[in-house]
Amino acid sequence: MSGKGNCYDNTVIESFYHTLKIELLYGEKFKTRAETQLLVFDYIEEFYNRQRLHSTLGYQTPDEFQLAA
Repeated sequence: MSGKGNCYDNTVIESFYHTLKIELLYGEKFKTRAETQLLVFDYIEEFYNRQRLHSTLGYQTPDEFQLAA
């Protein structure tokens, strides 16, 4: 690791956060923190891991990739 604030140390999570912001958060106005947390949780558990295809996983979902391993 090269130090605090270097995005290259965390490229996988930085890529995920970018996707989360683009696909879910940008342009939205949430009423409460609880609503935001629920939507983010649902996005990750129901869409990102189970439905969204990932090019780095051979266009499989993370769940499909894990089952095939």
